[in-house]
Amino acid sequence: MGRRDSTGDRVRRPSGCGATVRARMTADELRALDRKHLWHPFTQQQGWMEEAFPIIDRADGCTLWDTEGRAYIDGVSSLWCNVHGHRHPVIDAAIRAQLERVAHSTMLGLTHPPAIELARRLVEITPARLTRVFYSDNGATACEIALKIAFQYWQQKGGEHRRKTRFLALREAYHGDTLGSVSVGGIDLFHSIYRPLLFDALRAEPGNADDMERLLAAHRGEVAAVIVEPLVQGAAGMLMQPPGYLARVRELCDHYGTLLICDEVATGFGRTGRMFACEHENVEPDLLCLAKGITGGYLPLAATLASEEIYEAFLGAPETNRTFFHGHTYTGNPLACAAALATLETFEQEHTLERLQPKIALLERWLAERVAPLATVREIRQRGFMVGIELLDYDPALVAGHRVTLEARTRGAVIRPLGNVVVLMPPLAISADDLDRLVTITAEAIAAATRDLPLPEKS
Repeated sequence: MGRRDSTGDRVRRPSGCGATVRARMTADELRALDRKHLWHPFTQQQGWMEEAFPIIDRADGCTLWDTEGRAYIDGVSSLWCNVHGHRHPVIDAAIRAQLERVAHSTMLGLTHPPAIELARRLVEITPARLTRVFYSDNGATACEIALKIAFQYWQQKGGEHRRKTRFLALREAYHGDTLGSVSVGGIDLFHSIYRPLLFDALRAEPGNADDMERLLAAHRGEVAAVIVEPLVQGAAGMLMQPPGYLARVRELCDHYGTLLICDEVATGFGRTGRMFACEHENVEPDLLCLAKGITGGYLPLAATLASEEIYEAFLGAPETNRTFFHGHTYTGNPLACAAALATLETFEQEHTLERLQPKIALLERWLAERVAPLATVREIRQRGFMVGIELLDYDPALVAGHRVTLEARTRGAVIRPLGNVVVLMPPLAISADDLDRLVTITAEAIAAATRDLPLPEKS
């Protein structure tokens, strides 16, 4: 409740108090506190303790600055979510305006205008089959919700449909870190330790429609849903699916009577060159999972969209227990919804997708000219603004990809490794000049980081 004075009125802290305290601390002092108290995601903490990691203090456009004044191009959109750049005036203003009204209100028994309006807009811009929006606050949860909805849908359909209790996913899949989403994940490095906690999912070879059909035929009547990242498997190292694969998966789901879940947490909101990856092959999923770019990288928000047919299976009198028993405190947070509405407005006002197309072509050309010729680069995979640069098959103990990111950091860019794959996913709003610099820095970093590494033995 805060401290109060003798009259009972709340005592307000001086404005900027936190910033003042931070300003008095050196970067080394902050690093010491980080090492003492923080536990970072997807980070081997022992190695972290030895690094002089940047402490990001501010950002503007596609540039980050640390507490020591060094600038970095945000080459991964702050983990694939920043779309229009940091401190975008339209999104900033929308959040401030909403803050003047209400910062948070539950959606259990209540609702609010930003959530309502955003749901309408999402239904307008996603495939026509999708008419209902269920909010959450991160991509893993959006996928978890889709799995639970698919399972409950068939149970409530009754009869033989109740046999549909299994899920089919792709090998090397990544759908988040909750137990359900990990169950349909397939990256051993991330997931194998948790196998005793998980349900068993069927696994098809990525990009192989015949293998998926084989599994659906062998388990006819058992599969509740197929879940895929459309076009690109992001965390697997930017694995690209062949043309027509997604459309064929849709056909197989229809033929074998199972639902299709498209996880567009990473591929959605312009990443592949269109608003949603499924648009490339005119595919309409039964359930669509969205997060990351939905707020332009400002606030946590996710959405699971469902067809009207699925929604109607959850209607019934209270005694039927057809309620979808899922929800979180911050579901549909008003500030996040306001940011998302402003993000969609910015897509339209700035013609983001139209302006992106020539930058996609430039990125492809510069990667071919500067990165592909490097002797330690095995392959470049690109779809839109999703790039995976696969290095040679170095021993994991050499952490080659991580070495590249450290070298890039010294040259003024933040990029991410996925094992021996270096990932580039810059904000869609990045300028051609900054994109040019990002590619140049990446090429230089790869050359420097791998120069003295022992070459892998040929198999």
